[in-house]
Amino acid sequence: MNHETVLTHARVVLDDGILDGSVLLRDGLIADITPGPVAGGVDLDGDLLLPGLVELHTDHLEAHARPRPGTDWDPVPAVLAHDVQLSGAGVTTVFDAVRIGSEGHGDTLTERARSLAEAVEHAERAGLTRAEHFIHLRCEVAAPQTVAEFEALEDLTSVRLASLMDHTPGQRQYADVEAFRRYVVGKGQVAPDGVEALMARLEVIAEEFSVPNRKEIARRASARGITLAAHDDATLDHVEESQSFGVRISEFPTTEVAAKAAREHGQLIVMGAPNIVRGGSQSGNVAAATLLDQGLLDVLSSDYVPASPLQAIVQLDADGRCPLVEGVKLVSGNPARAVGLEDRGTIVVGRRADLVRVHTHALPATERHVRGRVVPVVRGVFRGGSRVL
Repeated sequence: MNHETVLTHARVVLDDGILDGSVLLRDGLIADITPGPVAGGVDLDGDLLLPGLVELHTDHLEAHARPRPGTDWDPVPAVLAHDVQLSGAGVTTVFDAVRIGSEGHGDTLTERARSLAEAVEHAERAGLTRAEHFIHLRCEVAAPQTVAEFEALEDLTSVRLASLMDHTPGQRQYADVEAFRRYVVGKGQVAPDGVEALMARLEVIAEEFSVPNRKEIARRASARGITLAAHDDATLDHVEESQSFGVRISEFPTTEVAAKAAREHGQLIVMGAPNIVRGGSQSGNVAAATLLDQGLLDVLSSDYVPASPLQAIVQLDADGRCPLVEGVKLVSGNPARAVGLEDRGTIVVGRRADLVRVHTHALPATERHVRGRVVPVVRGVFRGGSRVL
């Protein structure tokens, strides 16, 4: 017996426009798209109907697993709390960022990373999650244990994306060492008078490990068919090196030079949606809006604010900077394509029925709300044709 649902009286965001119409869901897929209302359907009351968001880089799983320094939460409940937070932001597919490679953590970090990844896989197998979850390994290459930690996790089937990162102060994201100082002191990782010694130690470690670790992890990712991303490329040399490793995604390039080079090499460019919402980078690097204006932005990720991608595209549309149709591609179609998920990310007959109902709420025109005139409110989420929120 076919399982059918009709979503009607919706503003359906398609690849080439917004249709006032209805969408038929059958057996987990989009079966038909028609203009106008359909009797007997689920009335969406004129709300937007978007393809479910595909999230490539979110740091929040680790935040749920360790809500305070030194305080660990059980991994499966942490996954479920993270999952409902993302679903509430319209996400139907997520690549949970799990960090490996941190100087001084050793086996403890490996065990934490594996426990989180295994919790994700358990929750998926048990049908506990609203969104579909994969693992994005964030590989800090400038650390002694990174390759060993990668090897300990690469057998997990959920690992589908890996990024090559180097947060050594004085280059890439932290070309401005004052930004590094503010971050580590603000996070309580070191006292203000210990920053110089920390930077000196990290530079020595990076000199030994960064390049060989980068090469070896790229080799292993290629052998496993894991999509590879470069994180915080800043120079032409960085991008050339990334290209030689088979990198498909340029995550958070820190300069226009790097973004242009990434585009020339066919890499898809990811920037953080908080960068759009806040109006610039928290580290003083290139603004996402600048890259968008130059046609150098393909994907927006939530990074450290789960609700930010949806907020960013609604805000860009309200400001007349990027039509909603194009904005939706930044958070759904393009990220799906970046990791080879061709069955989702767009409202097309035959694609998976991953959909999100969004109401747009106009804010009062007060100075307090200068950063956004419209707020998106998620009113319903469908994964594979079934309502999950």
